[in-house]
Amino acid sequence: MAEETHQFTQLLHEWSGGNKEVVDQLMPVIYDELRKLAGRYLRSERPDHTLRATALVNEAYVRLAGSDVMYNDRIHFYAVAARTLRHILVDYAKTRKRDKRGGGVENIPIDEAILVGPESDRGILELDDALNGLAAHDPGKARLVELLFFGGLTHEEAAAVLGISRATVFREMKMAKAWLHREITRTIS
Repeated sequence: MAEETHQFTQLLHEWSGGNKEVVDQLMPVIYDELRKLAGRYLRSERPDHTLRATALVNEAYVRLAGSDVMYNDRIHFYAVAARTLRHILVDYAKTRKRDKRGGGVENIPIDEAILVGPESDRGILELDDALNGLAAHDPGKARLVELLFFGGLTHEEAAAVLGISRATVFREMKMAKAWLHREITRTIS
């Protein structure tokens, strides 16, 4: 696993450095990982959700491939992918909301609205608004939620991305959930 991670990181550096020939080697790995992330997230969505994993992955891949980001390593790449997936999902939800008559306003039970995790299947816009508020108040906590919720990173990987300990990840996530709960509850009330 360490050798694969090192090789992946090396390919990312070459790709970021302008070597487009390595895309053929990276594409299957990146696509497979993005598909897992998208599938994991979309499985928790409502059954009639119209965005499919393939469309989400394709859009994320296009955005990532077209970016000018210099990726440090595998974890950094997937942290950027997490943010990209979040933006795609939020953009999709906003479009759906605009398309529905009456703005698509939907009543969300408080118990469902406060969930922060892959099991949350509604309220992506409310979560995004709350996350934006959290980012203004505490960017580190917002980034942590993004990495865990949208990026599917483990607590260890998120700790590595943020340069904090695993214990701090758990402590910060607990505080972030409480803050988001308060904000989302305030929005619904």
